[in-house]
Amino acid sequence: MEENNLLQIVGSVERIVYRNEDNGYTVLEIDVDGEEFTAVGVMPQITAGDRARMLGSFTEHKSYGLQFSAQTCEVERPTGAADILRYLASGAVKGVGPTTARRLVDAFGENTLEVMENEPERVAMLRGISSDKAADFSIQLKSNEGIRKLVLFFGEYDISNAAAIRIFKALGPMAVRLIKENPYILCDGDFGISFESADKIAVRENLGGDAEIRVNAGILYILRRNEGNGHTCLPRDVLTDTAARFLGVEVQSVEESMERLIFDRSLVSESFEGREFIFRQSMHLTELYISSRLKLLKGFPAESLRGIDNAIELCEKADGIVYDDLQKCAIKMALSEGFLVLTGGPGTGKTTTLNAIIKILQRNGQRVFLAAPTGRAAQRMTELTGNEAKTLHRLLEVAWDREDKPVFGKNEKNLLKCEALIIDEMSMVDVNIFESVLRALPVGCRLILVGDSDQLPSVGAGNVLGDLVDSGVLPVVSLNKIFRQAQQSLIVTNAHRIVGGSMPILNSADKDFFFMPRANKNDVTNTILELCTTRLPKAYGYSPIDSIQVICPSKKGELGTAELNLKLQDALNPKMGGKDEATVGGKTFRVGDKVMQTKNNYDIRWERDDGETGEGVFNGDIGVILSIDRKNKLFRIRFFDKIAALSYENASELEFAYAVTVHKSQGNEFDCVIIPVFPGPSRLYYRNLLYTAVTRAKERLILVGNPYTVEMMVNNNRQTKRYSGLRYFLKRDDSIYSNK
Repeated sequence: MEENNLLQIVGSVERIVYRNEDNGYTVLEIDVDGEEFTAVGVMPQITAGDRARMLGSFTEHKSYGLQFSAQTCEVERPTGAADILRYLASGAVKGVGPTTARRLVDAFGENTLEVMENEPERVAMLRGISSDKAADFSIQLKSNEGIRKLVLFFGEYDISNAAAIRIFKALGPMAVRLIKENPYILCDGDFGISFESADKIAVRENLGGDAEIRVNAGILYILRRNEGNGHTCLPRDVLTDTAARFLGVEVQSVEESMERLIFDRSLVSESFEGREFIFRQSMHLTELYISSRLKLLKGFPAESLRGIDNAIELCEKADGIVYDDLQKCAIKMALSEGFLVLTGGPGTGKTTTLNAIIKILQRNGQRVFLAAPTGRAAQRMTELTGNEAKTLHRLLEVAWDREDKPVFGKNEKNLLKCEALIIDEMSMVDVNIFESVLRALPVGCRLILVGDSDQLPSVGAGNVLGDLVDSGVLPVVSLNKIFRQAQQSLIVTNAHRIVGGSMPILNSADKDFFFMPRANKNDVTNTILELCTTRLPKAYGYSPIDSIQVICPSKKGELGTAELNLKLQDALNPKMGGKDEATVGGKTFRVGDKVMQTKNNYDIRWERDDGETGEGVFNGDIGVILSIDRKNKLFRIRFFDKIAALSYENASELEFAYAVTVHKSQGNEFDCVIIPVFPGPSRLYYRNLLYTAVTRAKERLILVGNPYTVEMMVNNNRQTKRYSGLRYFLKRDDSIYSNK
């Protein structure tokens, strides 16, 4: 039978070939009217003896032949005594083997499963089954039945089985009832369910479009989505108008819901400079905590070191350099104040200043920890300072709670064991990770934050570095002198010209910054392909995968990452016989492809070359596919200094990375960067975006396109507007040291 262009098969599950217990991905054999097929898909809690109804399609696997790829799977609990015996003997319930299964079915017949689930005391009366075992059988069956009911319920709304597993873990056996009562709980948290899907369920459950729970949920949903765009709060008038349009309700209805949410503290209202802003409570507490903790740090600083001037002189003599006045000011402030924000563009001496601070602290017997937001940024910090730097997640020892949500092993109860903490690339640090850092910071520990405040702000919520600088109440040193050695680099010179609002020098052909004018988009594309495949590798020995990075202002359009990645893949890693490939989420990945992780995934296991193991691959991590295991549906990918195994389901979070957006390139440096510059939307073509892209290049930078586009970007000083409260909390004197 065909339903919505999908085939339906109904049959008895003969055996489970493979199952991933974490995500429910299963390979099984199913008997359909006497003919056996292999079926694959996310099928939680299915087991031998089950009767299953699947919707999907038949595909021909290169190695394993004909398979049925199931998009949905509904399982019927076995009813006859023989089927129940087979079901229990297959290991469907942990602790029940063939012998125990026979004893149970002999005792209870066709009612065995109902008795095991609802009357465990009767089961405990059988020889060899304790009360604890019987209770455990009951819990397992209720859990299995709960997932089955949820999968069946979601089948009507095109919500995947994988999502059902995540939701069941969070909501438990009563998930279906809870969702029917309030479908909008699906939009709260990390379930990945859209508001539109929740609306469909609400309509089926006869909940009106202006129902209180819907309007409440819509307001919170808009705030959460805007946190994903970087805002920690929204002006009340903006939020009200947006919610009314999004929900299709009257403004008055939104206002009434907002007042209720403020009253019960789901929302928090704050006034900054005469304008009212609305926060979700958790985000408000996060920014308030950061402010309070930094004030405590400023009010009770680390002890000032003695002999700072002499220590600076010793560093100058040892390294044969003379620090300028601002560098000396920064060094003294870090060693005496106990807190410092150090900013500056390329070539202004941040690294030199930082190295002096580290050396003096270490000579005074202080234990110094170094950290950065990404693996590549941490590696670069290690190379420049000669001291090991860790990612912030590794520093804080990321772990997982019972709901598979990330928690940090380092916190108020298990503080970092250091006297000084230095964090680089602070422009990338969002409020959530910065709060976690501060919670793990010992009292009296020095904190030195380094970054470039002219770069784009973090992908996550907040504008931490910008707010710290703009608050005017914290020790900040902004280095602005370009040193002679750096002046030899046209990349550095042009970066400073761009951020200062002047046109970069485009007509030099003897340094490290090149402009290649092209008249149309097709010429731009062809030039980029030529540079990556032949010209740069031949002229400079650059690896197209490891050394060259195309960075685009946008994802969309002919010169966006989506289109360029497909063309670059065809040019650099074309389809050929003997090279494994797999199609996931509409994208065909091959061994050798350059890819990027697009979401934080704390469940992915990895191993380093030295044998160290751990979990977690993060948004922006760039890697190369080493192998594709089609039998077990796994990708092996080297992400910088670790190799991770990703299931096909997790691989849906991958994108090609031959070309990346400017935002995704942050925290990375590449030997050679190519940037297409051609007319596009002004909201994506502005000064700070061009500056950030240019400063990703270490050795060579090539602009390809239209000089007028470069001029437009330089003249468009539109700042990335972010609504946040941190700088206001820092300025005012009534913040309290809060604990969540």
